[in-house]
Amino acid sequence: MPATSEMSLPPEWEDDERMNFMFSEFKENRDVNTTDWDSKMDFWTALIFRSCRQCGSVLVNLQDLNRTFQRKEKTPLGLSTVLQTMARCGTIQRESEFAASVDCGWVSWSVGMLLVKPLKWTFSTLVGSKRVPLEESFVVVDLVKEKAAELLKVYQSSEFSSCSIVSFQELCTLFSDICADESTLCMALLQLQKDKQVIVSLHEGEKIVKFCQPGQERVSPVSDVDVGIYQLQHSEKLLGERVQKLSLEADRCKEEARILLREGKKSQALRCLRSRKRVEKRADSFFAKLETIRGILDRIAQSQTDKMVMQAYQAGVAALRLSLKDVSVERAESLVDQIQELCDTQDEVNQTISSGVTAADEDMDELEKELKALLDEPEADVNPPDLPAFPTDSRGLSGEQILSPLPAVPHSHLNTTTDVLEEELNRLTLSETGFPQRRVTSPEKRLEAAQ
Repeated sequence: MPATSEMSLPPEWEDDERMNFMFSEFKENRDVNTTDWDSKMDFWTALIFRSCRQCGSVLVNLQDLNRTFQRKEKTPLGLSTVLQTMARCGTIQRESEFAASVDCGWVSWSVGMLLVKPLKWTFSTLVGSKRVPLEESFVVVDLVKEKAAELLKVYQSSEFSSCSIVSFQELCTLFSDICADESTLCMALLQLQKDKQVIVSLHEGEKIVKFCQPGQERVSPVSDVDVGIYQLQHSEKLLGERVQKLSLEADRCKEEARILLREGKKSQALRCLRSRKRVEKRADSFFAKLETIRGILDRIAQSQTDKMVMQAYQAGVAALRLSLKDVSVERAESLVDQIQELCDTQDEVNQTISSGVTAADEDMDELEKELKALLDEPEADVNPPDLPAFPTDSRGLSGEQILSPLPAVPHSHLNTTTDVLEEELNRLTLSETGFPQRRVTSPEKRLEAAQ
């Protein structure tokens, strides 16, 4: 943990009187003065959290706390009580108890994989204990949860996110900036395993960590396929490093041959060129193997994608079958018929409404009686009344005498054209009386002229 000179301290740290009270021992009975007791407890609890966050650690022990919070060559006397109280409240947990809470079994975790050193572990509780061992480590529960979430976020945004399994050494390098030491990393991994986000196992004596992949709620157990993919990825990495190393060696041999040739040492330059040829041949061999491994990894990734697509298809078919469970062609036809009936009914209603309302002021029976009475009445004289006599003109001629010279109206159909009518009109002359006169021709001649 950092020294007080390297961490930010509260303002009262420079107040000697206040610090004398804070560095003093706690009263055995809290009820004597609860205000002072609680203020001192809150002060040291907050300071422990602050120091852990600043150094990036999630583990505390009494020895480190006494060394960290020294002031003017004085050591706080109540830190043992502070740790006991924090343990009773569940704010901190013994390292052994925290590891034992992991579902995978703390024995295989701590002893078999050595993620947590099992030295001086005990299962005694702090309740009723007068003293806390100086070197016994405690896990700050809230801080380890924060650190675990931070680790998972960093992994998901790193180059290892495409690898489900990562070696423990690679994780140490990846999380070196956010974990103060290996113990902090181990505690964060324990928390992630407790949350079902990672699982740790051994492969040929090497600790490997499998992370939960996107789309999964919890990590799946390590399978033979996972181990095979990890071996291929590990081999790819080693071959890539060897190819790069051999390429650098070939370039070095070529440069040495050029220098020796300038110095006139032709035989030595030839040996360097022969060495370069051998190195390049080995590099080509390794590169061919590397390409083969990469091809296999690509096929595995493609197969995993195909598997995911097949699972999506199956889920889609199941969902479609479930949604069409109560749907059939007969039911669809019945629904269409019902809709058509309702539409026809609506059309009839609209037609009835648009025709308006007929006022029935008279009773139908009375109207029928009146109609029957009209039929029973005798027929009335429909002859027109006598018309007045046609007036005479100034010569005393009557209308009949005036109209008598006119020809009779023909009863047969005449195909009279416009030219014939005009010719007939030209033959009309005005009489002296002012009445039109025309030459009388027989109907046969007029018909002949019309044709």
